[in-house]
Amino acid sequence: MLKKTRCLGSEAQTSQEKYQIIQELRQKFKYTLDEILPYTSLKRSTFYYQAQRINRRKNKDEELLRLIKEVKSKHPCFGYRTVTLKLRSQGIKVNHKRVSRIMRENDLSAHMYNKQRRKYNSALGPQGKKAKNLLHRRFDTHLPFQKMVTDVSEFRYGNKTQEERVYLSPIKDLCTDEIVSYSISKHPTTAFVVKSLDALIKLRPKLNYRMTLHSDQGVQYQSVQWRKKLKENRIFQSMSRRATCLDNAPMESFFHTMKVELYHNKEYTTQEELVNAMISWISYYNNERIKVKLKGKTPVEYRHLALRNIV
Repeated sequence: MLKKTRCLGSEAQTSQEKYQIIQELRQKFKYTLDEILPYTSLKRSTFYYQAQRINRRKNKDEELLRLIKEVKSKHPCFGYRTVTLKLRSQGIKVNHKRVSRIMRENDLSAHMYNKQRRKYNSALGPQGKKAKNLLHRRFDTHLPFQKMVTDVSEFRYGNKTQEERVYLSPIKDLCTDEIVSYSISKHPTTAFVVKSLDALIKLRPKLNYRMTLHSDQGVQYQSVQWRKKLKENRIFQSMSRRATCLDNAPMESFFHTMKVELYHNKEYTTQEELVNAMISWISYYNNERIKVKLKGKTPVEYRHLALRNIV
């Protein structure tokens, strides 16, 4: 208490800091304002001014908190930067630092979850022909449908036995972060990954540059069927170096995000329940999940914008 009363007489303390100390003393020791003020260099009028100022800020914070909760109810994994962009898209002028403070004070910050699970190894099986690494971790591009990445990941349901699992094969555009095509199957066959490639080929617009499709060294991507399909459609094939997951970091990042938001800490009883959840989440990711990287736009919105700029 003596330390705090000395601070009240210090000129180094701001009026706001003195106000907060006085309030702490009043609350803890039940002192009246008349008993404390004579020992401070703070005027009564300044004390009441600070009280009004803090109350105004509190009221404004309560309104912003309500808006933040509305955004978080629809997008629970949004961090403060993405929440700020979403609020600004609704015409609300707000600073990202203020959003960060309010979210932190109300335990609304995004909580990342990192649980190591045994990863599906697509390299197991008969080996085919490997391609060179054309991307060399140069993942940035302003051109849609120029640099694409793909991989296979495993999802389990029910009792998580060998039979209770499905596989996802998405193809992601590095310009827009959109999952342009994907397939889901009970078995990670070559036909399964070719299905997502066929969907990509149908959706690809006519552009004056060639596409590069990057993957790991999975046996499906070394197969004659996969390589032939790429060659027929003038798509360059690129592969990561062996056991180097960072060569395909954007795809690894996508799977991490998907499993954090959709899969970890959640149980799916049936295959149908899990597959429906996967389809819904990918649609949400493409059409509703805005990104700081995309200047507050969704992947689909950014693709439309990028294609218009090319045309």
